[in-house]
Amino acid sequence: MTLYEHIFIARQDVSNQQVETLVEELTRILGENGGTVLKSEFWGLRNLAYRIKKNRKGHYVLLHIRAPHAAIAEMERNLRLNEDIIRVLTLRKDELAEGPSIMMQVKAAREERARREATEGRRRDRDGYGDRDEFGAEA
Repeated sequence: MTLYEHIFIARQDVSNQQVETLVEELTRILGENGGTVLKSEFWGLRNLAYRIKKNRKGHYVLLHIRAPHAAIAEMERNLRLNEDIIRVLTLRKDELAEGPSIMMQVKAAREERARREATEGRRRDRDGYGDRDEFGAEA
């Protein structure tokens, strides 16, 4: 069977639960047609580069799929009929990357940086200096 990387964008006013339900529905459609979803990543609500159907934001979802072409065609047909989907992209791949995608790696690094900055801020506040050095001058 062929490997595919599939990304779709759902409208901004759709809830996270509805997006999860949509992913389950796509998984069911692929399963009925002889395919499987190897990995699913929800990238969250992100800004679009330009307006698409009057939307400025969208819920991004990445799926790694192993399926025959007929299953992919049926899945895309169902996505075109769904009013909550604003864009779809399916790419045929020779091999799929292991581990989290670049988007998830960037998100994890951003969260780690925020956590580090929060602990450093608490440490500075405990010292009593805040944004000042030991002589009382602004840092």
